[in-house]
Amino acid sequence: MQILKTNTTPFDGQRPGTSGLRKKVKTFKQPHYLENFVQAIFDTQGDLVGGTLVVGGDGRYYNREATQIILRIAAANGVAHVIVGQSGLLSTPAVSCVIRKYKAHGGIVLSASHNPGGPDEDFGIKFNTANGGPAPENVTEAIYQRTTTINDFQTLETTDIDLDKIGTLQLHEMQVEIIDPVTDYAELMQSLFDFESIRNLFESGSFSMRFDAMHAITGPYACRILEEMLGAPSGTVINGTPLTDFGGGHPDPNLVHAHEIVSMTQGSNGIDFAAASDGDGDRNMVLGQNFFVTPSDSLAVIVANYHLISGYQKDKIKGVARSMPTSQAVDHVADKLGIECFETPTGWKFFGNLLDAEKITFCGEESFGTGSNHVREKDGLWAVLFWLNLLAVKKQSVATIVQEHWREFGRNYYTRYDYEGVNKEAATDLMQQLRNKLASLPGTQIQNHTIEYADDFSYTDPIDNTVSKNQGVRIGFIGGSRIIYRLSGTGTEGATLRVYLESYEIDPEKQQQATAGVMTPLISIAQELAQITQKTGRTQPTVIT
Repeated sequence: MQILKTNTTPFDGQRPGTSGLRKKVKTFKQPHYLENFVQAIFDTQGDLVGGTLVVGGDGRYYNREATQIILRIAAANGVAHVIVGQSGLLSTPAVSCVIRKYKAHGGIVLSASHNPGGPDEDFGIKFNTANGGPAPENVTEAIYQRTTTINDFQTLETTDIDLDKIGTLQLHEMQVEIIDPVTDYAELMQSLFDFESIRNLFESGSFSMRFDAMHAITGPYACRILEEMLGAPSGTVINGTPLTDFGGGHPDPNLVHAHEIVSMTQGSNGIDFAAASDGDGDRNMVLGQNFFVTPSDSLAVIVANYHLISGYQKDKIKGVARSMPTSQAVDHVADKLGIECFETPTGWKFFGNLLDAEKITFCGEESFGTGSNHVREKDGLWAVLFWLNLLAVKKQSVATIVQEHWREFGRNYYTRYDYEGVNKEAATDLMQQLRNKLASLPGTQIQNHTIEYADDFSYTDPIDNTVSKNQGVRIGFIGGSRIIYRLSGTGTEGATLRVYLESYEIDPEKQQQATAGVMTPLISIAQELAQITQKTGRTQPTVIT
């Protein structure tokens, strides 16, 4: 088995975004494209030489081929031990779990998260560090800089190995351990939640649930935990078989793309509880009968009720964190609990330092991501199990739990407008025009709303003092309303302009209004301030969540 050194040249545009390097499959399948990026990881992460690496992905198109390429490059670069999920599969939170459990030196995750999959769709790769979390910016920048100068990569001249058989084999001098992708993660969930109480909930016969795995990676995890371990009726998990193209669907658990599970909750015969997860298993959507729980509210409810969950009772909650565009619902809970609430840029990697320094216990993003200190990734199925445990303890409906929460803490009406595939130059110009007028906005009035503050969010990490600038434009109004504009870094074509709208209501008599009606004035203001139609040509968003 011979090590080959292959000459190569750099590719433009291999800088990772907020969640790794994402491009079309056809881009990744170019000769040397994936190899260059993987070699850059090994060239910059010295601990991997002689160390342990975890590899796995969400099973989308090109996952198997990419896994084989990574294993050959890892062996040629002196990695001693690779732990890989059977068939090359591991959910993103499971990768974090395995890294932490076996004290690996890092992990490579193959996923484009909630983006579509298939030969003409998206693929992605990211590196997770030894804490189990996404690489911080100094690491991703080092990897990127290496891709700009790379002139060769090392690999093995060998055939593909059998990824479908659990066990251990040798690849050159590297041990390859193929594991059941679910077992370690399921054991971790059992240590956090009261499985007996949840099992009793299902056995009561008066509780109905469906979980939509969206033909993505969470299917095997949900089937094992919900149906086998917790006794949920067979068929509770729908779309549970992972497919390389996610069954032709868009594996994003929101009200638009997960419409099948949403419809099951509607009407007088709607099911009591429904949930969905995304392509790589790190996002979640939670629903009750005729009731949608916004991700921001979900985080706030979780933090307010943490003391009811066995795995979190032994330690006092340390703090919480949310991404800047996430609603301020959890801020009100943190105030009452007397704990610190950190506001970070978008991107789960910004929570890692806070978790490692034990500054926070829970964290979340408005983009359907919630998590805790059990791993260093957002975790979709964990959030679903938290809600199941909460339902079992409180013996109330989802709607009742959330509405009682509003009465105590106030309601943060919240929505997000996504304008996808916008011309990049037009989107960049829109953001720059907003930045140019920020200094003149405070104290001015627009459509009967007085602007209290206006800034371009900048974050100084309280642990390592790194600074992240230009993280999104914030427009705050007297009374607690906010509009936030941000360009997303998770797409692969054009630009995605995200506009976040938030309005706070403390009066219980006004907390049952339709979100769309409450947001109408803010939507008009947001369009006027940024001149969205004039700049982008779009009169309507692509997706509203």
